Order: sequence, then C-alpha cells, then structure tokens
Amino acid sequence: MKMGKMLSALVAISLLAVPAIADTLKVGVQAPITGSYANEGQGIENSVLLLAEQINAKGGVMGKQIEVITCDDQGTAMAAAICAKNLVNKGVSMVIGSYTSTCAQAAQKTYFKAGVLQTSDGTADDLTEHGYWTFFRNSFPNSAEADFAADYMVNVKKYQRIVVISDFSSYADGLGNAVEAAVKKLGGNVVSRDKIKADSQNFTPILTNIKSKKPDAIFFAGYYTDGGQLRAQQVALAIKADFIGGDANDNPDFAKLAGSAAKGAFIINVPTPEMLPYDVAKTFLADYKAKFGALPPSIWTIMNADGMRVIIHAMEQTKSFDTRKVADYLMNMKEPLPGITGPLQFAKDGNRIGSSYMTFEIQADGSYKVVHKQ
Repeated sequence: MKMGKMLSALVAISLLAVPAIADTLKVGVQAPITGSYANEGQGIENSVLLLAEQINAKGGVMGKQIEVITCDDQGTAMAAAICAKNLVNKGVSMVIGSYTSTCAQAAQKTYFKAGVLQTSDGTADDLTEHGYWTFFRNSFPNSAEADFAADYMVNVKKYQRIVVISDFSSYADGLGNAVEAAVKKLGGNVVSRDKIKADSQNFTPILTNIKSKKPDAIFFAGYYTDGGQLRAQQVALAIKADFIGGDANDNPDFAKLAGSAAKGAFIINVPTPEMLPYDVAKTFLADYKAKFGALPPSIWTIMNADGMRVIIHAMEQTKSFDTRKVADYLMNMKEPLPGITGPLQFAKDGNRIGSSYMTFEIQADGSYKVVHKQ
C-alpha cells in the first residue's frame, strides 16, 4: 500500500456527531469509509451518527453528550491497525466496527490492551477465541451459518456435487472451511474446495476447472464485490450449478455486479432489514431513511447499530463508564435487550446468543424471496 494511503488512515478522523466539547462520551467508528466495501462502512458510520444524534437530543448518556470519531480502515488490515491506535489515542471508550473480520482482528489487541470496548459484525470464529474481554460480536459466528448452509444443501436441496469457494481473508476462508466440514459431517460430497484472490475480477480459469467437476451447487464464502462477478461469469460459462452465496454477499451491489445472472442465485443470511418484525427496527429504518434518503445497505449496518445500543444500555444499567464493569454486565446479562435485529444477549466469550438464518432467492428485480428458514 502506498504511504499516501497509509497516512490517509491516520488523518481520516472526523468529529461528526457534535462539536468537540469537554467531558463527552467518545464513540469510535472503525469502518471502510472508502475502498471496495465503502457502502457498508458508510452505512455503519451513518447508523452511529443517527443514534448519537437521537441520544444526544434526549440528554446524552448519563449527562454526557456522544462525540463520534470516525477512522477509515479502507477494508485493509494495515490501515485497521493504524485506526485502532489512532482511536485509542483520541480517548474513545468504545469502537463500532469494523465491517470485515480481517480488520476487526487487526485492531482487537490494541483495543484490549487499552480497555476499549469493541463491537463488530465480523463472523470469523477466532474473533472470540483470544480471551479479549473487550470484544463483543453483534452478528453470529461462521460456525452457525455453516451448519445452516450445510443442512440446506445436503438435506433440503440434496445436492450431490458441491463446490466451496472462498477468498483468503479470515472471514471467507474460515466460513469456507466450516461449510466444507459441515457438509462432510452430514455425509455430503464436496468435489472441490477452491480459493480466489479478492478483487481479481477474472474468475474464468478457476470456473473452467470447476466446470469439469460437474457440480450441482457452488457455495461462495467471500464478499459481494467478488460474488456478483463470480455469478455472472459462472452463467456466462454455462455452468448449470446453483449459486449459494454466504452472508457477505447480502448487499444490493451483488445484483448490480451480477446483472441478469443474479436471478435465481441464493443468499444465506439472517433476515434482511425490511423483514425484521420488531417495532424498534421499523422505527430505526424509518428514521434512517428520513435522515439519509435511503435504507441501510444491509443487515450489517443495523447489527453494528445494535452493538452501540447494547453497550450504551450496559453503561446506563451499571451507571458507569468503566469499560470493565460494562463488559462484565454484557457477559452476564439476565435479560436480553430488545434489539433492532432481535434480542441482544452475549455469552461469556463475547459471542451473541441465538441465530435465525434464512435462504433467499434473488428475483429478476433484485428483490429477495425467502425459500427456506430455520
């Protein structure tokens, strides 16, 4: 990465919620504001800004106004590590983000050493295996999704020849491996386990090789930026297999990149924002659209919003800004917090408790149709 980009991560700090004033509650946002996953990162930042504005209008958190400090990690581990040091030096008490497991992991140790709470939608299982009391996952781990995906492919669809593809990132590689293992555990047949280089755009060589395996299903564990193109090139090569995208393919840009080939592709994830049945979700989505002119780009935006909400809830319940006390409360919650994305409660390792996956089929207009759920 060029030095200019590295420096941009250092200076991409903005005080966006309220003017810098004394004795504020500083909330960091570490997210890809620029780069391949920019719409996700911007969605996370927008959610934090919206919540901060609403909470500040009601008097803040125990009398403190929220001050939002954003650092652009560009979706890269190196920039994420710089962001972590930057945000700690700025005096944040909590950090919302990042969007990718790779970036969340690159920052974890710094936040842990500083006693700064971190909540992320990163799904890589090892994010909660380091014993960092500061980390809380606002989504669900790869292992939960892998079990659902394997059951869907083996027992529901009864595919006989499954290909699993990922990129080399922590999230994608971990999910790909977990899906492969879960399929085999159920007696399914994985005929090929392949990896692509993210953002390489031309997947013809690997798809040509896959075509010779005669698969009836391709599970892609990477991100939507590659998934849409992979699906388009699969159809162009007349590979008849069903395409099943993992949760990071759940983004409107998947269909834009895939074009007409998006129709008939499947995505596995928790319910999409508009499907959430909770009153708090309906209110949040309406407020978000009113402020930013569009709905959040995906469920990940809202999960990070819930991460911020539950940390502030814990502060108010403990009547403390001491992050260790807040973390202890989160790890021992007696009752879940009614969240935008459903009940929020954590295990002692920081994993969110409970999950509810669905399989969506993409329609010709880019909308989703639920075809299977837990």
